[in-house]
Amino acid sequence: MAEVERPLRILFTFRAPVGGLFRHVYDLVKGLVARGHQVGIVCDSMTGGERGNALLAELEPQLALGLHRLPMHRNPNPGDVAVLRLISRLIRELKPDVVHGQGAKGGLYARLHGVLTPHSGPVRCYTPHGGSLNYYPGSFLHRVYMQMEKLLERGTDLFLFESRFIQDRYHEFVTISQRPTVIALNGLYPHEFDAVQPNPDGRDFLYVGEFREAKGIDTLVEAMVLLSERGIRPSVQMVGSGPSEERIRALIDKAGLTQSFAWRGVTPAAQAFKLGRIMVVPSRFESLPYIVLEAVAGALPLISTNVGGIPEILAADYRYLIPPNNPKALADAMADALARPQAELAREAGRLSDHVNERFRVDLMVDTIVTSYRRAISVRR
Repeated sequence: MAEVERPLRILFTFRAPVGGLFRHVYDLVKGLVARGHQVGIVCDSMTGGERGNALLAELEPQLALGLHRLPMHRNPNPGDVAVLRLISRLIRELKPDVVHGQGAKGGLYARLHGVLTPHSGPVRCYTPHGGSLNYYPGSFLHRVYMQMEKLLERGTDLFLFESRFIQDRYHEFVTISQRPTVIALNGLYPHEFDAVQPNPDGRDFLYVGEFREAKGIDTLVEAMVLLSERGIRPSVQMVGSGPSEERIRALIDKAGLTQSFAWRGVTPAAQAFKLGRIMVVPSRFESLPYIVLEAVAGALPLISTNVGGIPEILAADYRYLIPPNNPKALADAMADALARPQAELAREAGRLSDHVNERFRVDLMVDTIVTSYRRAISVRR
C-alpha cells in the first residue's frame, strides 16, 4: 500500500464534550473513521451532560484507539498531571501518527511533551477554539495564558485553525508561527442546507443560544424598547439556557415587555429554527458559531452583529451585519426586516445559503485536515 494511502492513527485530546468544539471533533471523527482511519479520544469525565455522553457512547464502538475519560479542569490543576501521564502511556502503547489537541486545555495535553522532544514521537497538532484567547487583553490571566501558548508553540508541528478570525487572534496575542498553518473551516452536512419552514405560529424573531453576558441579549431587550417607542411591538422566541436568564427576564419585566417574549429551554437547532421567522444574533463576542452557520444554511433570515468569525460566514455586503452593543442599529435592522415582504427575505436567505454551501462542508473540512496531517508527517520524516 502506498504511503499516501496508509490509514492514519489519530488521538484527539480535548476537555469538555460540549458546544461547538465537540461538534467539530464529532464531525471530524466520523469523517476520519468513514475514510478508514483509526481514531481515539481523551476527554473530561465530569462534563458533557446527557447529550455529550450519548454522542460519545455513539462514537465509542468506532474508536479503534479507544475512548479515555479522566477528570479535567478548565484552569491549571494538579489533576493535569494524571491526564498527561495517561496521554504519554497511550502514545507509547498505541503509537499514533498524530496527536491533535482541540481547545486550550486539549492543546496543552497534546503539545507539552513535544516542547521537550520536538523532533520525535507523533505529529502534534493544535486547533484553538477561543478558550485562552478570549480572556480580556491585558488582564493578568490573559498575559499568563498567552505566555503558556508561546511556550507550547515550540511543541507544535501543525496549526489547524477553524476560522481566519481565530488565526488572526493567535497571531496578534501569541506569535506568527513558522510552523505549517492551515485554515480548515467548520462544515455542515448536506441535509443541513434544507430550507427551514417556520411553524405557522412562529414568532417574528428568534434567539437561540446561551443566556450569558457575551451573547448581548440585553442589547436585544433595549432594541425591543426602542421599537416599542416607535409603536412597533414584535414577538420574540427565546431558546436556550444560561447563567444570565434571571437578569434578562428581570430586564424584560422592567421594560414592560413580558408579553412580547416566549421562552423555551435547550432545543436541537433544527427544531428551534421553526419557532421564529427571523434569527437575531446580538453577540458581543463569537468565534465561528455553528448556530449562525446552521441558520444561514437553513435559509433562515438573519440579523447579526459583526463580531468574531461571523463576517467569514456572511457575504461582504450583507444588509443586516451590524455593530455590537448598539441597540439603535439592532432596532433599525429589526424594523427594516419586519417591513420587507417575507418572500424577499427568503430569496436573500437562499442566496446566502448557497454561498455558505460552497465553503462550509464537512467533507471539505475533513479532507483539508487529512491532507494537512499527511504533509506534517512527511515533513517530520
